[in-house]
Amino acid sequence: MIGDALRELRAGKKRSQVDIEKRTGLLRCYISRVENGHTVPAIEILEKMARALEVPLYREMREIVCLHLAINFSGDAFVVHSPGSFGCRSTARSRRELGNNRYRMRVRKIVHIDMDAFYASVEQRDDPQLRGKPVVVAWRGNRSVVCAASYEARRFGVRSAMPAVRAERLCPNAVFLAPDFPRYRVVSRQVHEIFKRHTDLIEPLSLDEAYLDVSDNKTGLPTATQVARTIRQQIREELNLTASAGVAPNKFLAKIASDWRKPDGLFVIQPDEVDSFLSPLPVGRLPGVGKVTEEKLKGLSVQTVADLQKMDLSMLEGRFGRYGIRLFELARGIDKSEVIPDRPTQSVSAEDTFEHDVPLTEIEPMIRRLAEKTWTASRKELRIARTVVLKLKTSEFKILTRSHTPTSPPSSCEEFTNIAMSLRNRVALNPKQRFRLVGVGLSNFRDPEDAAVQPALFE
Repeated sequence: MIGDALRELRAGKKRSQVDIEKRTGLLRCYISRVENGHTVPAIEILEKMARALEVPLYREMREIVCLHLAINFSGDAFVVHSPGSFGCRSTARSRRELGNNRYRMRVRKIVHIDMDAFYASVEQRDDPQLRGKPVVVAWRGNRSVVCAASYEARRFGVRSAMPAVRAERLCPNAVFLAPDFPRYRVVSRQVHEIFKRHTDLIEPLSLDEAYLDVSDNKTGLPTATQVARTIRQQIREELNLTASAGVAPNKFLAKIASDWRKPDGLFVIQPDEVDSFLSPLPVGRLPGVGKVTEEKLKGLSVQTVADLQKMDLSMLEGRFGRYGIRLFELARGIDKSEVIPDRPTQSVSAEDTFEHDVPLTEIEPMIRRLAEKTWTASRKELRIARTVVLKLKTSEFKILTRSHTPTSPPSSCEEFTNIAMSLRNRVALNPKQRFRLVGVGLSNFRDPEDAAVQPALFE
């Protein structure tokens, strides 16, 4: 069994002392299990191979595994050749030569749908006088943030999550509208009904975006691209709205793809195009790479994904902890997360790292900014959060959390912010202690007695 064989590799000798013939023999054993009828996800096979061969995935796998096991990667699957065949050949030729001596395993087909400027587009659709005008969906007030901006407003630099007062300075002629979440909720349900015609594997992220796993779609369309194209057409014809779509073998790539040709666009990343697509991207395009992490990577001479692909896993893990492993995988297009329907929200939070470590007395502006961002995000949830959480990370990387569950849930951003601010008083540390990160969150979500209190996700 491959498990026993791999344990043998780990026991006694260092892996580097195990000859390559023995390792490839173990891999042949593993592939024979697959060819004999066991269904194992492609990524698991590749990971087993990578660990046994002591090489990173994909790019190096093509060179080494193709040499020793003659693995051929194709458009929607990869083909395991018999050990007697050699090298990576064209898909057509491989299929002609393999006949029955092959095992093809499909990769997933993931679609990410993102409604274009959703709240603002609904407002413009329902009020013809707003069409062609810069529309900003936001409550008025010094502490309000932009929920959505039409593309006419975006030309002036207005963006979601921007302070509303700044948006007004950038685009003084914009039409400001208070959010109407009950109406947006109705439209999101209509969009969801369109999704359900094609698949039951739908994972909503918010009112205006969702992942769909269409590996086996209900309509019998042969490709994920055709599914995405059909969904976009149905949204346009039935709801008079536009949506952008990304199609890829996994979730994080599909999300990047959906943003590639916005608005009203469709972009597809084929499995054999993953490396060529990712390599030239700035590392900041990878999920989780914020400004601070991006600056740290630049300090390591890493500016593009191609640069990141050259970094050793142990070094990334040493510098970034568990996220270093995630970086290593993302740089190679690896994302094993599944599309999970009806995933209940456990918490909503926002955090940021200071450019320089600061004392507790100086974090108030950051807490206020993060609280506004978190509160805006929580308004998209059907369920109501009862607990306020403050997270701090010291300059020594020690994480502290303080939480409070009031008698009744916070009813406004101001009340939520005040509770978060008060949690600082429960941080009993030396006044000289400095902090490198602060986060503000809402947790302990519960179903509301009245579902109209808050807007829904796709249900």
